[in-house]
Amino acid sequence: MAEEKKKKKVFDLHLLRRIFSFTHPYRSTLMLTVSLAIVLAVVTPLRPYLIQYSVDKYVGGHNLKWLIIISVIQLGILIGESLLRFWFMYRINWLGQTVVNDMRKAVFHKILYQDIAYYDRTPIGTLTTRTINDIESLNDVFSEGIISIMADVLTIIAIITVMLFTDWKLTLVCLSTFPILIVATYVFKESVHKSFQRVRNAVAQLNAFVQEHITGMYVVQAFAAEERELNKFKDINREHRAANIKSIFAYSVFFPVVEIILAMSLGLLVWYGAVQLLHYNTTPGIVISFVLYINLLFRPLRMMADKFNVLQMGIVSGERVFTVLDSEEYMQHNGNYTPATVKGEVTFENVHFSYKPGVPVLKGISFNLPAGNTLAVVGHTGAGKTSIISILNRLYEIESGAIMVDGRDIQDYDIDSLRKHIGIVLQDVFLFSGTVYDNITLRNTEIPLERVEEVAKMLGIHDFIMSLPGGYYFDVMERGNTLSQGQRQLLSFARALLYNPSILILDEATSSVDSESEQLIQNAIDTLIKGRTSIVIAHRLSTIRKASQIIVMDKGHIIERGDHQSLLADKGAYYKLYTAVEKEKEVVL
Repeated sequence: MAEEKKKKKVFDLHLLRRIFSFTHPYRSTLMLTVSLAIVLAVVTPLRPYLIQYSVDKYVGGHNLKWLIIISVIQLGILIGESLLRFWFMYRINWLGQTVVNDMRKAVFHKILYQDIAYYDRTPIGTLTTRTINDIESLNDVFSEGIISIMADVLTIIAIITVMLFTDWKLTLVCLSTFPILIVATYVFKESVHKSFQRVRNAVAQLNAFVQEHITGMYVVQAFAAEERELNKFKDINREHRAANIKSIFAYSVFFPVVEIILAMSLGLLVWYGAVQLLHYNTTPGIVISFVLYINLLFRPLRMMADKFNVLQMGIVSGERVFTVLDSEEYMQHNGNYTPATVKGEVTFENVHFSYKPGVPVLKGISFNLPAGNTLAVVGHTGAGKTSIISILNRLYEIESGAIMVDGRDIQDYDIDSLRKHIGIVLQDVFLFSGTVYDNITLRNTEIPLERVEEVAKMLGIHDFIMSLPGGYYFDVMERGNTLSQGQRQLLSFARALLYNPSILILDEATSSVDSESEQLIQNAIDTLIKGRTSIVIAHRLSTIRKASQIIVMDKGHIIERGDHQSLLADKGAYYKLYTAVEKEKEVVL
């Protein structure tokens, strides 16, 4: 049933219109390619006709002068047709690549502004495939798809029309093998289509497997799982090979079959043409021209089935691409409040939130953090600590309640403006391929190196950066693999502070940092949180002792609140956590 639905979508006119809507800025090029297709269809049967005319009138009439003249004319037509065909192919491929370029930008723009929850449900490999492979397949819709098929159909119609006009009986004899060709083409198309589907699925599995295992190579080698994972890869690769071989087999059978059908058609032409010649019912020129007509006719017919499969794959890819473009999983209620500065007062009023419907993570959270104060959030893993910061900068939308900054609902803020006033340092640091300078500024060329150095010196990491080969222009490589976890964390801290946010969030920012690096960050924190609203989520209680207020969370609820001394005096949950730290020196909160 699913396969039938896919087949029906091959001729989904609505989807085709959507694909071709991207050609609107290039309507002149589209009309040019259509015009060239019509001209080429008209020109194609012209040379065989001139050959027929030459043979019957000038060869038979021994008129050498006009034979030379018409030969020169044919040479001119050949050159002109070749130039037109070149221009047609160039412009149609130019159009395809230009549309692909525009669609890829549109898809990536859409991906950039998706709600974070969208990425929780959508594999990275899928989005990569949509942005690169599937959109590239859409180029074939133009270069080998609908326009190319239209050009071939017009050529076939023009040739058959001229043949019927010249000798309709001889035409019917030559085309008597066409039913066999139609059956062979249909069988080939179905076989190749199934093979293409298998190949596409196998490629997707290969991409996902390789991406996942290269990313997790440390785990694979640490557990000596190389041989086992290699065998899994061999199985997936074997399926990919089998799918391709089946496709190759279909091509290997189809093209010789077409050649046999062409030979049969030529054989019938020679036989019937010879009989007609003997009875003076036709001329040598007509027989010769029909040989050329048949060869010109079979050339597009050979590729027609293949082009239909390419078109089908392109439309399936287009459907996948438009699934991304049509996604509504982005912040649709973006406000228009864009203050130049904010004081940083943060208020939560009875906030409820869940990542999945029916599975609440935050249950009626309320607190007020005055501007310039520090709030520490502690609790066991899964208590909902990180969720608080995720909804503060609207990475996720809350279900009910209200979150306010400076007394104004964050729904009223323009999202970009809101996030520019919030600096975040996460435990899991992500560095992009590029230099230290690129990663701290996020490739914002408007930020001078002097400003980056100033922030680094405030943090006490300038000397560490300058000790790297190239200093601020040291290439950290993919995901910052040339740096230690602590060094990556320090760069992430500098990245957050560079923009001088009014609200600073530290999400377990020192949990993966060694004692020396932690001391660097701790010293910077003591200076930088003065006059700045800060929310600290930490594994280590040493980073939150000086907080103006502390909330203890458990299963989405706030179970305690106060400062360090008052919470210790209460001897409740915070006291137990603190006591455990004192005993073990380090504990995951």
